[in-house]
Amino acid sequence: MDISYIINEYAEERDDYFRAIAPPIVQTSNFAFKTVDDLRKSFEDEYSTWLYSRGLNPTVEILRKKLAALDGAEDCLVFNSGAAAIFAAVLANVKSGDHIVCVRGVYAWARKMFEVILPRFNVTHTYIDGTSIENFAAATQPNTTLYYLESPNSWTYELQDLKAVAQLAKQHNIITICDNSFCTPIYQRPCEYGIDLSLQSATKYIGGHSDVIAGVLSGSRAMMQRIFNSEYLNIGSGIQPFNAWLLIRGLRTLPARLDRITQTTWKVIDYLKQQPLVEKVIFPFDESFPQYTLAKQQMQGGCGLLTFVIKADDAETIELFCNTLKHILMAVSWGGHESLIIPGCSARPKDAFNKNDTSHRMLRLYTGLEEPAYIINDLDRAFEAIKK
Repeated sequence: MDISYIINEYAEERDDYFRAIAPPIVQTSNFAFKTVDDLRKSFEDEYSTWLYSRGLNPTVEILRKKLAALDGAEDCLVFNSGAAAIFAAVLANVKSGDHIVCVRGVYAWARKMFEVILPRFNVTHTYIDGTSIENFAAATQPNTTLYYLESPNSWTYELQDLKAVAQLAKQHNIITICDNSFCTPIYQRPCEYGIDLSLQSATKYIGGHSDVIAGVLSGSRAMMQRIFNSEYLNIGSGIQPFNAWLLIRGLRTLPARLDRITQTTWKVIDYLKQQPLVEKVIFPFDESFPQYTLAKQQMQGGCGLLTFVIKADDAETIELFCNTLKHILMAVSWGGHESLIIPGCSARPKDAFNKNDTSHRMLRLYTGLEEPAYIINDLDRAFEAIKK
């Protein structure tokens, strides 16, 4: 299905709402029925009708169909955060006594679930270096029911060979989940490589304006219906109609924004590589990246998230660099209109800084929609401030 068609027309029955170009926000909590029999059928199969907007809603339905089509999946569910999508996807596929294989370096709230919440219910996990398929095989136990991937992750961008992992998982009847927040479905579609569930934080590129929180989970219709009838409805984590409408609006410009962001990212990378105070630039589509070949095979682009390692003997130097920036905002997340930076040392006490630990000197930069020179000039000012 053509991307332009999905974004601009697919699932939009404009004859049903006055031929309006923008779909309406159906801001209702529930829906009325003409007969008891109609109500009964809705109770029996809420996944196929409108009953209560905690579950399905016409505005959300348009978004669901578009996102599933972009992912190359049969169906999808949209949550009120990426963390909620992760929680429902994992919870739906484990039970007491099960074991999970998870790649290292995943999103903090995924780690929290594996390390704090699931052990309460006797669900164990093993973290592995996911860059080698042999590590998946070695970590798999008789009670392993789930492989959890994040390709690339959001700091050092290690990849997993999605096709190879999916093939191994199917040999052992193991469900695979991949966090695709870095790429979006425009640049990578895990389901097309055999991954069972593809998830992403729609807060980022899908929304694109830093004004909505949401998560997406895509997969087979059978899996989506099973999750809907249990975890989705029980936890009450569905997206609200207005936020769904904001995401539909964000989709309209998604390819154009990604194109612009990607072009700017390359200019920023070229600039950073020329800086004497930059030790290393980490980006999956850079030829120096260890998994560059795999990135080119299963990704169509690299978007706007990169990491660079700064040469610094103390945390104060990194803090001065960040504090000097005037236009690049210091904040978490990415994918909006604004450029952002976050230093790795901010996640630990200042007295724990170790200059010999590369991760302590990492800065994650997201390049937004500003002019490249605007971003580069701001970085230049910060580098000047820390020159000895």
